[in-house]
Amino acid sequence: MTHESNAAPVDLPLAPVGSALEHGPADTSRKKVLSWAMWDWGSQPYNTVIITFVFAVYITSSSFGDTNATSTALAIATGLSGLLVAVLAPVLGQNSDRTGRTVRNLRWQTWLMALLAAALFFVKPEPEYLVLGLVLLGVGSIISEIAGVTYNATIEQVATPANVGRVSGFGWGMGYLGGIVVLLLLNFAFIAPASADGPGAAGLFGVTDDGGMHIRVSMLVCGLWIALFTIPAFLALKDAPREKAPRVGVVDSYRLLFASIKALWGTSRHTVYFLMASALFRDGLAGVFAFGAVLAAGTFGLSAGEVIIFGAVANIVAGLSTMAMGMLDDRIGPKRVIIISLVFLMVVGMLIFVFHDGGKPVFWSLGLVMTAFVGPAQAASRSFLARLIPEGKAGEIFGLYATTGRAISFLSPLAFAAFIALGAVITGEENTQYWGILGIALILLAGLLVLIPVKGHEEQRIG
Repeated sequence: MTHESNAAPVDLPLAPVGSALEHGPADTSRKKVLSWAMWDWGSQPYNTVIITFVFAVYITSSSFGDTNATSTALAIATGLSGLLVAVLAPVLGQNSDRTGRTVRNLRWQTWLMALLAAALFFVKPEPEYLVLGLVLLGVGSIISEIAGVTYNATIEQVATPANVGRVSGFGWGMGYLGGIVVLLLLNFAFIAPASADGPGAAGLFGVTDDGGMHIRVSMLVCGLWIALFTIPAFLALKDAPREKAPRVGVVDSYRLLFASIKALWGTSRHTVYFLMASALFRDGLAGVFAFGAVLAAGTFGLSAGEVIIFGAVANIVAGLSTMAMGMLDDRIGPKRVIIISLVFLMVVGMLIFVFHDGGKPVFWSLGLVMTAFVGPAQAASRSFLARLIPEGKAGEIFGLYATTGRAISFLSPLAFAAFIALGAVITGEENTQYWGILGIALILLAGLLVLIPVKGHEEQRIG
């Protein structure tokens, strides 16, 4: 991924004046980009294994108490974590910008995330361990998201205006692939064998499901995976020498943050508009994956095993398509990639709604098409912002990116539930779960409509 070999079309302005990418890093070699992307690969188990597929299911099981009670407790812990991320992300990002210690901060955040993942080993399947499990999960989720903000800010060390689209897409795709590799590894090595019928069933190293050991050992592996596979990123990324910044208190940090938002509104208003638009459509994108498994089982009749298989295939498709669309990003611009992705997602979502009676073949074919456009929209959003952020502001702006997303993260679940209820009223059917697809499509449409008038990076000039 050298600068010379990735030149963008000459008629497309590469970056607005004032963008950190305008200067470009000295080294954008394939090796450095791969090393940077290994952080995406290495950190993904926290999202895929812990938050989504394994630990969240484990902590809400009957071993910890009544299902409704544990599910409610998980929802509260997740909500509180999201609120803290929204409040802390831009200020911590600002701190990294001010001190010039972005990589150092990313390093300790990643190690802490690995430690918290491994600490989940101590959560035994007993009611008295519920609070411990939720606290560890919640704090780990906060650290994971803050680390993601810090990591996004390092893209300016490995990308130029000519290749930032493919760099972002490659990293995002590596995350999808890394997450599914570790999930399948843990499933076949520990979880599935230990959960098999018959006494004494054991997985690798004789791990059984006694005391939830197959899940708990998987958490240790997740911690080790995060710590090990993120090492290449820390060998490749370096903090630039900078004078020691003066200490700034919490109150002053927020004063500086509001001053930055005011300045951003004055110098690059369309960047603020983009933050609003992306908050909407990213919530819709999250809904595609969050409720995909629910629809697979409840509407299309996939078994638990089939859902896992579909999830594995979907992540592979998403990873590869995100890498491929990153190349298109550099040629036609990230805004167009996002628009193309959102349009396809809405059209395919409507087809799934119309042909839901077709059963599993419909879900498998159209569902995989949908997953192919989720990652590209996410990666292009990152490259859109990376092209616009002024030098020395990456952490703060990506922090605002996280905050705006968190601020309206309730919309997609609310729309999904509302349309299920609306479907029941209109049709009188007992199962109208498939109507929830319309709710997700509505959120995507809202994001698209707000995005369309936003000026792309080639039209903006940041002073």
